[in-house]
Amino acid sequence: MKNCLLKIYQDLNNFTAVRPVVTIGIFDGLHLGHVRILERLKEIALKNGGETIVVTFWPHPLVVLGKKPKDIKMLSTLNEKISLIRKQGIDNLVILPFTHDFANTPYDKFIRKYLVEGIRSEHIIVGYNHHFGRDRHGGFEQLKKNADKYGFSVEKQVLVIIEKKTVSSSVIRKFISKGDVIMAGKLLGYHYSIEGKVIEGKKLGKSLGYPTANIRVIGENKLIPLSGVYAVKVEIDEKCYNGMMNIGIRPTIAEQVHNLTIEVHILQFNRIIYGENIRLHFIERIRDEKKFKSVEELVEQLRCDEIKTNQIFSV
Repeated sequence: MKNCLLKIYQDLNNFTAVRPVVTIGIFDGLHLGHVRILERLKEIALKNGGETIVVTFWPHPLVVLGKKPKDIKMLSTLNEKISLIRKQGIDNLVILPFTHDFANTPYDKFIRKYLVEGIRSEHIIVGYNHHFGRDRHGGFEQLKKNADKYGFSVEKQVLVIIEKKTVSSSVIRKFISKGDVIMAGKLLGYHYSIEGKVIEGKKLGKSLGYPTANIRVIGENKLIPLSGVYAVKVEIDEKCYNGMMNIGIRPTIAEQVHNLTIEVHILQFNRIIYGENIRLHFIERIRDEKKFKSVEELVEQLRCDEIKTNQIFSV
């Protein structure tokens, strides 16, 4: 994989690139379908002696145009998206601010203003179902019709299928919402993760013999998997530890059962990490959250969860 310094632009006022090879999209989660586009992007750029350019938008159009923006959940925050694109060895990332005014840009104006005058695109690659411009009227066919006029070439990548499942951000969101983090990981090409800050809790886990780090998730619109117990990899200061995590309302011990909590017990770990940022990589969902008849029954289940977690990581 190419190790390059990704150049990031918020507009095209000072943008320059050699023989630009361009793709456009939201790239939420940067799944294996997106990766195939970026691999093709790099292939063409290498062949033509050009630079790769990814054009994306932030916030997500659904967050701006939706009736309930806070209800829209995404696979990646902006920082996560940038990190994922950087890891792919892309030369340039253009993040265009998505507003209501921008949403009203006709597709032909978008082609002319951004792809031709702004970037001077030589070759454009789009996904199988990519649309752009006002009311999503722009797409591969409109790019193809304008190719000769503006002097660029264009191609469309085909749909990617894995285990008979369409690789798309919306499909992956559905799997994560159902707790199927294994299938989501197969379509993403990596384990889905969330980042958060460790905050102080009521230390109930410690009293049970299973101290936990309580997590405040970073990213208002970040998608949280279905409630339950998960085997996770816990990344702290670039080191990884095994852990078992609960997402839910803690019905056996919580006084208030309305607030969702995210807490992780890190195996063989005894550092105090309040205030630190950690990343949790979802490996497998172990079970549903449930209310136990007693604290003793809960502790016994936690022992079973620990055994199951160790079994998952021993494979």
